[in-house]
Amino acid sequence: MKILQQISALLAKWTPLVVALAAVGAYFAPGTFGWVRGNVQTAILGVIMLTMGMTLKGEDFRIVASRPLDIAIGSLAQFALMPLIAWTLVKALGLPKAVGVGLILVGSCPGGVSSNIMTFLCKGDVAFSVGLTTLSTLLAPLTTPMLMLVLASQSVDIDAIGMFKSILLITLLPVTGGFLLNTAFGHRAGWHETVKIMPGVAVLGLVCIVGGVVSAHGAKFARSGLAIFAAVLLHNGLGYALGYAAGLAARFSRPKLRTVAIEVGMQNAGLATVLAGKHFPLMPEAAIASAVSCVWHSVSGALVAGLFNWLDAKVRD
Repeated sequence: MKILQQISALLAKWTPLVVALAAVGAYFAPGTFGWVRGNVQTAILGVIMLTMGMTLKGEDFRIVASRPLDIAIGSLAQFALMPLIAWTLVKALGLPKAVGVGLILVGSCPGGVSSNIMTFLCKGDVAFSVGLTTLSTLLAPLTTPMLMLVLASQSVDIDAIGMFKSILLITLLPVTGGFLLNTAFGHRAGWHETVKIMPGVAVLGLVCIVGGVVSAHGAKFARSGLAIFAAVLLHNGLGYALGYAAGLAARFSRPKLRTVAIEVGMQNAGLATVLAGKHFPLMPEAAIASAVSCVWHSVSGALVAGLFNWLDAKVRD
């Protein structure tokens, strides 16, 4: 068990590198992840969300209830800024339809679990981060289809009801199941030891999802990769900057400022990747844009956390 926990800790620490290496490996050896398709991909994301639920406690929901104004401001920033930034970039850059759909889908998804780790690393408000991630995940079955309907329906037919059912199945139900398991067994020492392995399981699941998309559509990435990466880079970077600006406008403390910047900038792109493959199968570039976001959000989150820590060190000097 200790060995598995150590491996899990290493995978969590080096998530950006592990996921990036998997993407490169899948590009040059597509057969490696050729089995990650359809229902298998959906099931893997369900496992990732289950691991998130297994870390939740009743206290996390009390945080949401006890800090309604802060949580409301952070959630509004997340679900307003990232979709609108994506939509603006699509229009301003004249992005191909499929790439635009993928970018808007990423922007319309809830916050990513990795944001909690990055917040901890840069001395942000971890409880605030967990509260925002939890609430955005719970709201996702309603907010994500609605945002896609409003922002992307002119480019592609949006099955909002189907998307609602998909998100309910692969996010809310596993998260709820994990939370109930944690509630039932959380008092047992063995359960806590098991939960320590879950970050590694989540990273391996993310590796499989990204690898599956790259193995299936790697050739198309070679043709439109520059446009996709530029769009993802701008979307993510503006998310961090405008999230921080929203925190300044709300007069948040320094830890909360860092938290809201990271929460807004880092999205659950793994969910977007699965939804793109399921609901837009004729637009592979949408799934590729989401998969690239998976990799880049992990890398940039680590860079932003490192930047905040560097600024702290400069102030101390």
